[in-house]
Amino acid sequence: MINIRYFLLSFLILLFSSNHVQKNKKPDYVLVIHGGAGTILKKNLTDEEEAKYIEKLKEALKTGENILKNGGTSLDAVTKTIMVMEDSPLFNAGKGAVFTAEGQNEMDASIMDGRDLNAGAVACVRHIKNPILAARAVMEDTPHVMLVGDGAEDFAEKEGLEIVDSSYFFTESRWKSYLKAKNNAEKHGTVGAVALDKYGNLAAATSTGGMTYKMKGRVGDSPIIGAGTYADNNTCAVSSTGHGEYFIRNAVAYDITALMKYKGLSLSEAAEEVIMKKLKNINAEGGIIAVDKNGNFTLTFNTEGMYRGYVTSEIKPEVLIYKD
Repeated sequence: MINIRYFLLSFLILLFSSNHVQKNKKPDYVLVIHGGAGTILKKNLTDEEEAKYIEKLKEALKTGENILKNGGTSLDAVTKTIMVMEDSPLFNAGKGAVFTAEGQNEMDASIMDGRDLNAGAVACVRHIKNPILAARAVMEDTPHVMLVGDGAEDFAEKEGLEIVDSSYFFTESRWKSYLKAKNNAEKHGTVGAVALDKYGNLAAATSTGGMTYKMKGRVGDSPIIGAGTYADNNTCAVSSTGHGEYFIRNAVAYDITALMKYKGLSLSEAAEEVIMKKLKNINAEGGIIAVDKNGNFTLTFNTEGMYRGYVTSEIKPEVLIYKD
């Protein structure tokens, strides 16, 4: 009887330990995305609109996951994932970019490689179909980190990237937002992706059309390394979304990394400290997505909603919109 009890107890301990290890197993890959944070309430979206967002977020996740699952790099995964959202009029990036005060579209984007802290960005571009591709070209094909305006567009054209007429970026819904913004209705948003690949490398990318009715030449946090985007294999990869001026002043993306590096905080603790305490205390709205070197990830925001999703080698794709 004693031997049987001992055997059963040993088996239960082994079973529990096995499950515990499985739950905390480092995933082979992780992909987390966002499509902007803000006052996103269910009552403000029709069932049809909600379905469109969910479908597109799932498409973006599937695109990136296929790359990671098949041994692709985190850089390729975040690039292709961002392109899906840039090509959609639903999000404030690429095709869906909002209008400036002058009724034009000016877009920003950045990307960062966690392996060597290499990074690239473009700002105030008007004719590059996929700004994230231009940002990556700056990172890989120039000695610089950021190119802006005409210089960025000339470079993109020489690189063979697709250049489009400004009419490509016109969407009726964004134009209505522009007209509404003349009466002080401020809008802003961004798309982003962070990933951990099978080789243990992190990458982050962010793309945006900025704020509706922004001043000509205004640049937000999205193309600024350390504010809107950051990736370091020693800590984590971060992409931000929200009121850019506050994210720049507080170096949000790097701040999360620094809290992990210098104070030993976990990813979730660092994100909570920056987004839910530091930014909230100064009435700054927004959020971040991040994944650390061990595959832990977080989607932290202090607004009513954030278009977001995640998938790992251990967790099926999940897409969310509202706070609850």
